[in-house]
Amino acid sequence: MYCSGMSRRAGGRAARVAKRAAPPAFNPVVPGLPGGAYKPLTDSDMQSIYETALYLLEDLGMGLAITEFTDVVTAAGGWLDDDGRLHYPRGIVEAAVDTAAKEFIWHALDESKSIEVSANKVHFGTGGAAVSMLDHETNRFRHSTLQDLHDITRLYDNLEHIHFFMRPVVARELEDPYQLDINTAYALITGTTKPVGSAFFDADAVGDVVEMCDLILGGPGEFKKRPFMLANNTFVVPPLRFAEESVEVMVAQVRAGMPVCLLSAGQAGATSPAALAGSLAQALAECLAALTSINLIAPGHPCVMGLWPFVSDLRTGAMSGGSGEEAVMNAAAAQLANWLGLPSGVAAGMSDSKLPDMQAGHEKALTVALAAHSGANLIYESAGMLASILAFSLEAMVIDNDMLGSINRTIRGIEVTAETLSADVVKQVVEGAGHFLGSDQTLEMMQTEYIYPEIGDRLSPDDWVDAGALSARDRAHEYVKDVLNTPRAPHIDPSVDQAIRDRFPIQLAT
Repeated sequence: MYCSGMSRRAGGRAARVAKRAAPPAFNPVVPGLPGGAYKPLTDSDMQSIYETALYLLEDLGMGLAITEFTDVVTAAGGWLDDDGRLHYPRGIVEAAVDTAAKEFIWHALDESKSIEVSANKVHFGTGGAAVSMLDHETNRFRHSTLQDLHDITRLYDNLEHIHFFMRPVVARELEDPYQLDINTAYALITGTTKPVGSAFFDADAVGDVVEMCDLILGGPGEFKKRPFMLANNTFVVPPLRFAEESVEVMVAQVRAGMPVCLLSAGQAGATSPAALAGSLAQALAECLAALTSINLIAPGHPCVMGLWPFVSDLRTGAMSGGSGEEAVMNAAAAQLANWLGLPSGVAAGMSDSKLPDMQAGHEKALTVALAAHSGANLIYESAGMLASILAFSLEAMVIDNDMLGSINRTIRGIEVTAETLSADVVKQVVEGAGHFLGSDQTLEMMQTEYIYPEIGDRLSPDDWVDAGALSARDRAHEYVKDVLNTPRAPHIDPSVDQAIRDRFPIQLAT
């Protein structure tokens, strides 16, 4: 029996059971929880890496700079040497860091799903340029298509712990760069109302994609007011050379008002030093070169410091996306950007496994958790990616959504207050029922303090067998089928969609 001091709930045991079975009233792990507790680098370490990056930019400079960058940097005090390398004096780099945007809103078509990129607020998302899809039934890979990209986007729209969607696969049937850019953007925009991002191969496509976005938002200039698409731009060919075509695209993105992730992806032991600190210093130098150039063109343009230091298996030279070195490197990259007060974006979750198996699970959890606890603002590649970013799996994406929810719960941590210390609750139970199962606090906390997996299994062995003895992959596959087979109302006005199809070479079936 309950003691007289304990409140009774109307409806008795049946009401309590029903309340336990009900879904949570709200998501206990909202986007943007603050990270930053994990610090693989000391302040002295970060200062040394920063000083090395400044030295590299001033002494060695960047090769293959385009005219737009050369003009603004030399006007600010830099110089072009006889070998065509553009040198960045320390003063103009430090001025750019001061001028650069420290935060921005990555808008969504549904404004309630927009995210704030600032301080050490953590968000999980996808990314990459995988060229293959893992077929669930055959365990074999096939080329990724435009329809795959749209299906992945629709699936993402249903997964609450994935906060942003950067294009994760390439539509390989589209060989023309302009058509690829236009159709990729359309597949993303029509698949979700959450924040999206893409990469561009053709500078001319940037303005046309913005025109498409303007049509959806209601008229010319609207995208600049509410930029809901962010661009990933791999602007560098490491070590310390600009990728000319990508930089030309970057200038077009800046002029169009599109936020840009400045992405440097040197591979330690191959295109960056095998020493992890040296690889970080090179990546920081490369990202600072782009940040400086952009802020000389458009001061305060929203940019993400995309230090993506990749790791090689030095025995073979193959990329190792799920290694412990990769985990600590990306955490350190986020810590560096946050230390400079700049928005940070890293890549984690890039399992080397070819299947959503135990190897994928431990590699993804390790790399994503460390990046999250370091305070990375945007964690790309965190869901669905396999085979060292060469392949994508719908089922893995669904399983990873559970993982991201759990990791986000660890970021939230433990709130210690007079209420949560629970002395009065303990007293009531000791003097009353002898257990906490029916207490008001338990019923409240199960809605606000705990999260529950969509796919993960918590049944007893006997109940699991009775339910079909399904693996996580099988349960995820059923979820995928349910989502993709369920018709959904379009969120783009049909007349606007038709105007887009009339204006642009859209290949995705209606």
